[in-house]
Amino acid sequence: MKRTAIIFEKPHAVALREEALPAPKAQEVLIKTTFSAISAGSELRVYRGQIPPGLPADTTIKSLSKPFRYPLKYGYGSVGEVVAVGSRVDQNWLGRQIFSFHPHESHFTAKLKEIMVIPEEMDLKEALFLPNMETAVNFLMDGRPIIGESVFIFGQGIVGLLTTALLAQFPLHQLVTFDRYAARRRASLEVGADSALDPKDPAFMAASAGADANNPAAGPADLVYELSGNPQALNQAIQIAGFGARIVLGSWYGSQAASLDLGGRFHRNRIRLISSQVSTLSPEFSGRWTKNRRLNIAWEMIRKLKPAQFITHQYPLSRAKEAYELLDKNPQEAIQVIFTYGESGSQM
Repeated sequence: MKRTAIIFEKPHAVALREEALPAPKAQEVLIKTTFSAISAGSELRVYRGQIPPGLPADTTIKSLSKPFRYPLKYGYGSVGEVVAVGSRVDQNWLGRQIFSFHPHESHFTAKLKEIMVIPEEMDLKEALFLPNMETAVNFLMDGRPIIGESVFIFGQGIVGLLTTALLAQFPLHQLVTFDRYAARRRASLEVGADSALDPKDPAFMAASAGADANNPAAGPADLVYELSGNPQALNQAIQIAGFGARIVLGSWYGSQAASLDLGGRFHRNRIRLISSQVSTLSPEFSGRWTKNRRLNIAWEMIRKLKPAQFITHQYPLSRAKEAYELLDKNPQEAIQVIFTYGESGSQM
């Protein structure tokens, strides 16, 4: 038997490779993939060649832990079915639907500790959003929103939208989002943002600051999230942050440099920059929290928010090149793009 995998050959070049399908080892299972999700953040940086050379793609995911260099497999959201088990694995695993942090390929083997059983009542497409929902949960843990605060978010890609949806459940004073693309701004309002603005609009600063003579509580941001992936947005975040405000930096810029204006409002306003990265827990939580606890919260939020509504395109693996070109050249048309591994793989 053979499997098919997506290979990132070099910047802006992906190909399909057929490989011999390995049998599961004694303590492994063999998974047949049903769907996998493209990350429009870190994965698009791999596609564009914006990863610092020699940096591991992800230190906490075994398949991505080697130093980065082309050609490579990449991806970290796959769901599928266990179709074979090793000699030391209980036969009851056969037929189970699972999630794995794994690159895009039609079949793969994994140890039991590398997979998670998808809750029985959950649609497989919903389960694809586990990594992004865990990231959004982590952003809230690191930002620590407080009742009555003004919270602003730059970037309404899938992680930004999920973060907005979570924050919309808090009793905030206002929740304002920014994104260049109209479709994402509309989605942002649908999940609970009070207003969604274009950061390139010259009037955005006054609007985002909530200047309103009839509302004395309006004013600069208490908490800002930079999730756009655009280094220039960080200076905009600094511009709208109030005295003592927190800025949670959730974007990963890869090899792109960020030129920061730290000589003005940042210094005098005691603004705090907080690095947030989902591979680890903040030391302040590690005494009580584990990754499993955070993942369980993410599963709960998936049940509640139904993020599969954000899937705008699905492609069979054979059309991988089109999928990446869409996200690279026409991002305004897409929110979440997924791959299908059966005959039903048609573009939406």
